[in-house]
Amino acid sequence: MKPTLRQTVLFGMLGAITFAAKVAMAGLYNIEPVSLFVMVFATVFGLKALYPIYVYVLMEFLFYGLNTWCINYLYIWLILAIFAYLMRKNQHPVLWAVLSGAFGLLFGLMCTPVYWVIGGAEYALSWWVAGLFADILHCAGNFVIALLLFVPLRSLVAKLYANAIK
Repeated sequence: MKPTLRQTVLFGMLGAITFAAKVAMAGLYNIEPVSLFVMVFATVFGLKALYPIYVYVLMEFLFYGLNTWCINYLYIWLILAIFAYLMRKNQHPVLWAVLSGAFGLLFGLMCTPVYWVIGGAEYALSWWVAGLFADILHCAGNFVIALLLFVPLRSLVAKLYANAIK
């Protein structure tokens, strides 16, 4: 599982590109490309997708600081990566868009376990309900981004990976 030097460079760059793309889109409320990148990494790299995913997560922590949301980022992206890996043989962009959209819609709900532990069931429920509008935007943005970009981005990343394993 240990990556080669070329793979390490590729994974580091892709994690940084993921972070930069999210920052570049920060002006669009709850519209982000991270879900797309996580799905692509999982389908192309398999278990090694954890490297660029957690490079991205580390950059988030370093840039934005540590707080309770950081706990969510430790497992949220892993959930999406697992589902994407299980669907890796799928070629139809609509199915990828549905997965990405569903992930965006369920993002807040998947964060509630942390808030349940911190403040109890009422706190977790109120936190989730308060964020439903953001989750709906997240769903719509993820759906459109994946529909348009998943197939070409997966092809590009697969070519980069093929060059990194030569």
